[in-house]
Amino acid sequence: MADDQRTGDLRGARFVGANLTGARFVGSDLTGVVMRGVDAGGADIDAPWLPDAESFLVNGVNVIPYVEAKLDRRFPGRSLRRAPDPDGLRAAWAALEATWEATAARAAAMPDGTVDEQVDGEWSFAQTLRHLVLATDTWLRRAVLGVEQPFHPLGLANGGAADDGLDMSLFVAEQPTYADVLEARAGRVALVRDFIATVTEDELAVVHQNPWAPQYPESTLSCLHVILEEEWEHHRYAVRDLDALAARGVSSPPA
Repeated sequence: MADDQRTGDLRGARFVGANLTGARFVGSDLTGVVMRGVDAGGADIDAPWLPDAESFLVNGVNVIPYVEAKLDRRFPGRSLRRAPDPDGLRAAWAALEATWEATAARAAAMPDGTVDEQVDGEWSFAQTLRHLVLATDTWLRRAVLGVEQPFHPLGLANGGAADDGLDMSLFVAEQPTYADVLEARAGRVALVRDFIATVTEDELAVVHQNPWAPQYPESTLSCLHVILEEEWEHHRYAVRDLDALAARGVSSPPA
């Protein structure tokens, strides 16, 4: 069957007896969707904002607490991502660094070129690291530190194109070397580590403008929480895709 991509406003639509086998919903708003008497075997749902939802019911059971607890067990240190104080943030970032270091080592042990492979059109491992450079630049260098031009040229916006009004001339158009990506990434990881190392309770409470919506206030703490959320969600994606590449026959140790 040919790839049929449909966009538009389908709010309130009813699908009765519809066959959506193999359908794929990307970047879609499914808030409040109701499914009754459906065959959902093999369904694969990825909802990064699930923890903030009031509920996600499967056969009348709110599965959000179960999913969150399962992910926290799968990724030790993830439960610290909303730490409320300087000591907690330092522990959260140390755990995150150790996790990424192990996952990067796994990727490095796989065949040459693996870090640039995409799974189902998602970002490659290298592209994921580039996006996290952008996330740090946005929420720490731009929002908290107020750097006039905060963006590293290797940063990658959503979809690799203009994102929330970003001037794309600030970023490289060609694919950089993986060594350059690792260098940029290491610099931004160190930046967060050094900032958290000395941050105080009073500094965490300082209010800034949301970098994408200036009319909304963000504290230093909430900006750091966004960075931690971005890091853990994209780490989950990276591990998922490395697992998929390994299942194709690429040998690598588990994450």
